[in-house]
Amino acid sequence: MKTIFCLLSLLFSTISFAQKEFQPKDSEMIETVDGDLDGDKIPEKVIVYNTKDTTDMGNVREIQILKKTNGKWAVLEKSKNALLESKHGGMDGDPYQGTIIKNGILEITQAGGSSWKWGYTDKYRFQNGHFELIGHSLSYGRPGDYWADMDYNLSTGKLMYSKEVEDTTNPENGKSEKETVIKKDWKINLQNRNTNRETKERSFIFPKTKAEFHL
Repeated sequence: MKTIFCLLSLLFSTISFAQKEFQPKDSEMIETVDGDLDGDKIPEKVIVYNTKDTTDMGNVREIQILKKTNGKWAVLEKSKNALLESKHGGMDGDPYQGTIIKNGILEITQAGGSSWKWGYTDKYRFQNGHFELIGHSLSYGRPGDYWADMDYNLSTGKLMYSKEVEDTTNPENGKSEKETVIKKDWKINLQNRNTNRETKERSFIFPKTKAEFHL
């Protein structure tokens, strides 16, 4: 029992050191997740921080992916652009919902709104020396009115849109509709994920339904 306790204490101290060594000054750790992200069967460590840096949308978040090589931790990649600020969720509060690692893919979910709701999940794969966005799933709408979904596979370029209208008596809700297109020209990674969100550079209008997609 004493040996097990010592091993656990050593493991905890190693993890704590890994977190503190690269932790931004005066930041707060929100979440930490372990899992293999580069296919070498050795778990990486993903840490999400609430930093002291602020904008009019709240505290800036930083995500770090740490890799252990020869017994020493190093930053594989980090970014302050992949996560929304702490107040970006609007009336619903903090938009950060959580991070998971599934089948070697890094998945980050964020959401917000008030009576109108929105939420999306970004999926990143480590390739070409970076964590590149390979998938984006978005849902938005208001219960009782309509709900729309968009799913974008950046690897194949397949972008799907669907809308289900519940209240058909309100002309502002439009009608239920679907459309699928191929769009392959966006290259996005952890570093540039939200750098263009205030511009039209990553906006797309579906040709038939005229639905707007922003990434």
